[in-house]
Amino acid sequence: MTAYYEIVDRFLERGDCNAILYAPVADGMTFRETRRYSFTIECGGEALDAFVRATLFDPVSQVLHGGGKPALKGYSFMLDYGMKPGALDLEKEAILNYYRKLETPGFNLTELKIERRLYLFADSSDCADSSVFVRDICNPAIHTWNVTDARDCA
Repeated sequence: MTAYYEIVDRFLERGDCNAILYAPVADGMTFRETRRYSFTIECGGEALDAFVRATLFDPVSQVLHGGGKPALKGYSFMLDYGMKPGALDLEKEAILNYYRKLETPGFNLTELKIERRLYLFADSSDCADSSVFVRDICNPAIHTWNVTDARDCA
């Protein structure tokens, strides 16, 4: 079974896309960033949920979304990117080390994937060119990525 969790910062608002790109884009284009965790486990879904809530989630400053559907609405497209297998991913290593030290975790973790998810909001479809974001944010030597148009999630 694969379980998805997306964590959204409760207090961060949309930011100007020009802050994360090398070349400016159209005025009014904004973004929000979340963290997306994909756990492949054998049995113990409730134990995994408890693990996520205890180790990855802060109920005061964050909102936790379970399942595979996007946590936010109204975006033009979203960019999911994460580390390639074999690339150094310190967050993943810390989570796996913590999991391995648990005496009885209640689930058998077979795979963990962590991605940053950028939701991109554009005033018009003319200024929503995802290739600019992939070029400036994703490094093909270490990242995998996927761009999803909002129409694909409707």
